[in-house]
Amino acid sequence: MRALAVRRLVLLLPTMLGVVTLVFAFLHLLPGDPVEIMLGEWAAPADVAGLRRELGLDRPLAVQYVRFLAHAIRGDLGHSIAFRAPVGRVIAARYPATLELAAASLVLALIFAVPLGVLAAVRRGSAVDRAARVASLAGVCLPSFWLGPLLMLGFSIRLGWLPVSGRGGVAHLVLPAVTLALGMAGILVRLTRASLLAALGEDYVRTARAKGAPRWRAVGIHALRNALVPVVAVLGLQAGALLAGAVITETVFAWPGLGRLLVQAIQARDYPLVQGCVLAIGLSYVAVNTAADVLAGVIDPRLTEDAR
Repeated sequence: MRALAVRRLVLLLPTMLGVVTLVFAFLHLLPGDPVEIMLGEWAAPADVAGLRRELGLDRPLAVQYVRFLAHAIRGDLGHSIAFRAPVGRVIAARYPATLELAAASLVLALIFAVPLGVLAAVRRGSAVDRAARVASLAGVCLPSFWLGPLLMLGFSIRLGWLPVSGRGGVAHLVLPAVTLALGMAGILVRLTRASLLAALGEDYVRTARAKGAPRWRAVGIHALRNALVPVVAVLGLQAGALLAGAVITETVFAWPGLGRLLVQAIQARDYPLVQGCVLAIGLSYVAVNTAADVLAGVIDPRLTEDAR
């Protein structure tokens, strides 16, 4: 397990460098002058030149990249024009809210998806299995920009059970977390079911049953542990995708997280803040997937042997 963890951590550095490079390249190669976009087309030439000099955009592209990389390593992502504060400080203030929402959504998805997927696999072909597949398909197909307002209308406006928007106690967290969790749960239910069905057909499960192991032990101990390996791998991808999906959900529910901050930065034409938000989301995605790879190695030691 240690060999796998070291290998993933070593690969983490060039991957993060690639993310930083892509963020820099995409935002600099897009058509249009970011300074004119921020100030407007009627801005005075002196103001345009001053802001371009302040952002370092008057220098060659290679110099800008080296400067951006050196500052990013130190945690200096520039100065937000809209918030009049360092970009790193603005992102750090909003990041805990996004982590809270993502963690709650992840827990809800796992609580719902894994037991339902196991039940569907154990009772394959039954009414429970068919209902689980229909529910998972509905969870995958319902877009968050439609589901969020629907839940808001039903549970906040009509019934008055939960707050409409904002961040406060647990009640404020319920609707946005459910909105994000349903899509992930739909994918995990189908994956858990398919993976467990494949594991139940393996020789080691039949051998355990032949030796007298009860069915719950053959399913819960022998089959489920191996079936969870692909689930954990996909879970890492989905957990990273929560950060991207939170852009819509946080905007719908006025949740003060990183996704809503990105939308506000785009609306305010705050070029340094947009760059910082995209970079923070990208690096978080890479970190979550690295953690998922290490966790998969803990569950299945054979992955550790492959890493040697």
